[in-house]
Amino acid sequence: MDRDVLTDAQWAKIEPHCLGKSSDPGRSGKDNRLFLETVLWIVRTGSPWRDLPERFGNWNTVFRRFRDWREADVFRRIFDALSDDPDLEYAMVDATIVKVHRHGQGAKGGLRARPLAAPKAA
Repeated sequence: MDRDVLTDAQWAKIEPHCLGKSSDPGRSGKDNRLFLETVLWIVRTGSPWRDLPERFGNWNTVFRRFRDWREADVFRRIFDALSDDPDLEYAMVDATIVKVHRHGQGAKGGLRARPLAAPKAA
């Protein structure tokens, strides 16, 4: 069972910003989409690179490729490409998420003006 994160629409927006396309000079990446899924797996699980599952390839090769992309600012370009049209899916706030303290619900109470309880002068 594959548990991929990227949809085809997201990948279509990301693909032009990746290193290692056939049009780029030098070496080309075999599968940029699998590499990006690998990076997302690392971020999602918080696992060290050495614990990378075999389906993603050799952990050291993947890490070196990640380092190359980081130095080339590829992830910044991908972030900029994806953040131009936010869907605000995770920015929704309703009462199931945010609970108001009972004092802020409009119930009777709060500060009341009380006269000072000073002793009267004789």
